[in-house]
Amino acid sequence: MITIGQLAGYAGVTIKAVRHYHERGLLTEPPRDSSGYRRYTADDAIQLLKIKTLADAGVPLARVKELLAAEPDQFASAVATIDDNLRKRAEELVRTRERIAQLRGGDRLFVSPDVADYLDDLHGLGVSERVVQVERDLWILLQAVSPEQAAHWLADKRDAMRDPEFRAIYREHDEAFDWSPDDPRLSALADRVHRWLAGRATGERRRSAPDPAILQLIESSTVSSPAWERLADIARDRAAGRDVSTG
Repeated sequence: MITIGQLAGYAGVTIKAVRHYHERGLLTEPPRDSSGYRRYTADDAIQLLKIKTLADAGVPLARVKELLAAEPDQFASAVATIDDNLRKRAEELVRTRERIAQLRGGDRLFVSPDVADYLDDLHGLGVSERVVQVERDLWILLQAVSPEQAAHWLADKRDAMRDPEFRAIYREHDEAFDWSPDDPRLSALADRVHRWLAGRATGERRRSAPDPAILQLIESSTVSSPAWERLADIARDRAAGRDVSTG
């Protein structure tokens, strides 16, 4: 007959674990002797070793009692099921680790590889991080709600970026974020954009019109500044044929 401490030591578990197994009904709790101690037998030690072996193998404690009482064929079937569940958990952990590894890739976690390459190109052009993040967030949104439209717009954006004039306009628009809304350069920039769009419209292939709801969603998520808002107003006036000044 041995004490709970000796039992735990022989099995390589803690006394707390033994008591937990008592509470779960996995290990019979012997009565106390005349000295007030619980005394365990060899059968208890064997049972505890079986419990520990199953637990160490990944068997949930909720199923340990069932397996200990199972016939050989039932035991084999139950272990096969548990093994399959463990395999699925392991695969899910691998996928989770892959996703965590992707976090190190920054933008590439949230957008398609083509868009991520495009964002890398913006960095190469010297575009501000603010504008890159604005573009990234818009592409995340657009690719989620309309992947086909996103593919069309990305192709158009890539094509435009091959034009040195558009790249210059893009960089100047980036800089204009911090300008005063009364800055006369806004009017000149609006004229420059208007001329570029007019020239591009001549040989541009026709695409289906974007969903107005998507456009509204994108507009509502766009970061802006007083200067950019003023520039947009001037651009709308130019498109409507109205001559306005920035004053």
